[in-house]
Amino acid sequence: MSMRLEMLQVARLAPKLLGESAGLVRDFLQRQQNDDGGFKDRAGKSDLYYTVFGLDSLVALQVEVPIVQTATYLNSFANGEGLDFVHLCCLGRAWASVSNQGRVDSGPAATSILQRIEAFRAADGGYHPGRGSQFGTAYAAFLAAGAYQDFKAELPDAMRLVQSLKFLETTDGAWANERNVRIGSTNATAAAITTLRNLSVPVNHAAGSWLLGRCQPEGGFLAAPGAPVPDLLSTATALHALAGLQVSFEHIKEKCLDFIDTLWTNEGAFHGQWGDDQLDCEYTFYGLLALGHLSL
Repeated sequence: MSMRLEMLQVARLAPKLLGESAGLVRDFLQRQQNDDGGFKDRAGKSDLYYTVFGLDSLVALQVEVPIVQTATYLNSFANGEGLDFVHLCCLGRAWASVSNQGRVDSGPAATSILQRIEAFRAADGGYHPGRGSQFGTAYAAFLAAGAYQDFKAELPDAMRLVQSLKFLETTDGAWANERNVRIGSTNATAAAITTLRNLSVPVNHAAGSWLLGRCQPEGGFLAAPGAPVPDLLSTATALHALAGLQVSFEHIKEKCLDFIDTLWTNEGAFHGQWGDDQLDCEYTFYGLLALGHLSL
């Protein structure tokens, strides 16, 4: 099962906790789709990045995706020429979402997008958002590996990617997003764990203990040691990584639910953290993912 489908499988459980509020989430997501078929960024413009989260959130709620409208938007990017690394990976993921909902004959050839993604391969075998980089990042590794899975293609030189991630390990038992950073971060650690696990590489369970240590007494996970407040992204990715490692988080479920409840709005979406006053598809998806894990 791909990393995307793993997350969707869990996010589909969120309505167990949302109850009737699942309808509010559905309505919010449908309002986020623009007439051109893309989903709104925080400025209201269509963006591939937010489109991925909008589509996957609808799929998680088992709401029919407007395939033709969305495919028209995706086709406007053709084979991804001119897109940066993140948006290339998003184009692939969005096509995977649409293609799994129904037959779409007009999508770009997988090899074309994957060749463009390979242009972002770092010298150490990892991937980096900038071309010609010497070292890869944990986030880029997660995106690239996911893109190959979305297109049902084999990741080339997978062990070189694993070796690249090895150099991102920190002495505190976690991972940093980039080399030469001494302290691990939650999202980089979660990305590395999930990527390695999907490449069938064993992960030291000490990483699970490190992640659990980021959970705060009031609930929610910090993005890194010393971060001022917990946030929804870190909470969702940490819970997902812990579940993948089969590390129990039963003892923190209630306080994490309480934390997520503080981010909920009756508009049908979630704020990213306490100081965030905007709503979008990205954090709404992470709200669904976190609730899915906490429902088990």
